[in-house]
Amino acid sequence: MKMKISKYDELKIKYEALLKENKCLKAKIQEFESSSKVIIPHDEARQSMETLFQELKKPVSKQKSDTTTLRDNFPNDKPVTHRITRCSQNYEKIALFMSLFKGRADVYAKKWQNKKGFSGYSPVCLNEWVPGICNKPKIKCNRCGNQSYAHLNESVIERHLRGRAVIGVYPMNLDETCYFLAIDFDKEGWKKDIAVIRNTCSQFAIPVAIERSQSGNGCHAWFFFDQKISAVSARKFGTSLLTHSMGKRHEISFKSYDRLFPNQDTLPKGGFGNLIALPLQKIARDKGNSIFIDENFKPYPDQWQFLSSIPTLSETNMMLFITKLSRGNELGMLKNEASESKPWVKKAIGLKKHDFPQTVKIVKSGMLYVEKKGLTQKALNTLKRYAAFKNPEFYKAQAMRLSTFGKPRVISCSDDYENYLAMPRGCEEDIYSLLKKKNVTLIQEDESNSGKTINVEFKGVLRYEQQSALDALSAHENGVLSAATAFGKTVI
Repeated sequence: MKMKISKYDELKIKYEALLKENKCLKAKIQEFESSSKVIIPHDEARQSMETLFQELKKPVSKQKSDTTTLRDNFPNDKPVTHRITRCSQNYEKIALFMSLFKGRADVYAKKWQNKKGFSGYSPVCLNEWVPGICNKPKIKCNRCGNQSYAHLNESVIERHLRGRAVIGVYPMNLDETCYFLAIDFDKEGWKKDIAVIRNTCSQFAIPVAIERSQSGNGCHAWFFFDQKISAVSARKFGTSLLTHSMGKRHEISFKSYDRLFPNQDTLPKGGFGNLIALPLQKIARDKGNSIFIDENFKPYPDQWQFLSSIPTLSETNMMLFITKLSRGNELGMLKNEASESKPWVKKAIGLKKHDFPQTVKIVKSGMLYVEKKGLTQKALNTLKRYAAFKNPEFYKAQAMRLSTFGKPRVISCSDDYENYLAMPRGCEEDIYSLLKKKNVTLIQEDESNSGKTINVEFKGVLRYEQQSALDALSAHENGVLSAATAFGKTVI
């Protein structure tokens, strides 16, 4: 006896077959893109910086003789060893680009913008918005069981360079290594910050490439490695470079420690780590952005020749630079921080008498306002670090392999003004002790609010532990009462 199939069931079977066929076709398209042929013009005698890749203008009848397979020109993924210029062939430029800006190859991100004008980056998934497979927006991509991330290949890079997409890469590999380190500077004063970074790199002969960001209101400092290096070592190098440079310019923010790519030592569970937008994107490039600039913030005439001439760092050399840049902890001296090798010994402060003027004015108000006049950058950086400490929440999240987004690595409690450095009043003892050791005469002004006397009477009776805490606090002008819940801190 044959069972009748309803029209609904028949349509459902056909629908599921179409979904399966659609998935197969997408996979074939991805495979085709990874081995697609790109036409390379041979008459590239002259090529301007604005058009790094010439548009294809040859007749279809002549294209066959001028085609070549991109993947055939990347033998064993080896780095480009010969000099590339703007007149080199396209596949050579792409090979150079991919050998330097090398992140994860099994996934990449693409910039999007919605109708409301909001933009961001998302991993490119072959199943995105496919009916019956993609469950967005109900389920986030990182929790979806139907993920099929597109691979980063030469065709994707070409589309980015031609301005057909804005591509971002994830620097940290699955084995928690990376092929480059980048530092982002995008706050007010970024030009002065990067000038100091460049000066430090020049002093220690560290090869660096400075790229003006896509917005034009910041820049990236790129450091390339000759082989993959652990993210821990790469980040330690970047942190040491920042710490050393802060001694030359105290205005470099502690937030710079959070602007490293990769931004943590370990790969967070279920995530890819932070991403960075690739440089030389055509649309941004036409506006004078996303290009590499010299010490005068002028673009190099031949971007490809510049990239081709940048030396890469070996792990051995990088570790030597870390030793030269930082003596001990790469974060430098912070509040109440002891030596890692000898925790019972306080770190020595490498300040000399010439770092201070004969007199320093300090105004006491809601904070301590230290006048900058006569203080060197090194001295100001040291004072600023009295009010900074490691954020335990950052290190806790990193140890648990959780995202550290929104968790600063260092918490700073100081404020920087044009003529004064504002410090918490709790740093008063440290500041006075330092200035006294350097034989600096203090000029103190008290502008604090003493309050108003009110006629009230406390009729309660403090418990023994509350009275003990009150007596201890009364002996000092400043202090913090730390006690358990329900101790009665408000009454005290």
